[in-house]
Amino acid sequence: MASSREYLDFILEQLSGLKDVSYRAMMGEFIIYYRGKAVGGIYDDRFLVKPVKAAKKLMPDADMELPYEGTKEMLLVDELDNKEFLRQLLESMYEELPAPKKKK
Repeated sequence: MASSREYLDFILEQLSGLKDVSYRAMMGEFIIYYRGKAVGGIYDDRFLVKPVKAAKKLMPDADMELPYEGTKEMLLVDELDNKEFLRQLLESMYEELPAPKKKK
């Protein structure tokens, strides 16, 4: 099942307190970027983030879920109505995320 544009719009609205949030459509899903780094994505209308230490610390009870078959598990974000929490989550994750790969 692909993710809906309505769900993407909702997540982007919830992240509107952050500068430099972007996305890229990929095979019916959406990769979410913060300041140029991939923080996670929207898969089957679920917002999943990479399981870095900062994210695990802020969401110790979060479920680990597969974005799709054959990938690594990611953390399910379920506090979607709390814009301040989402801002804090992405900001705290930023330093632990790998730099974007250079294009050849």
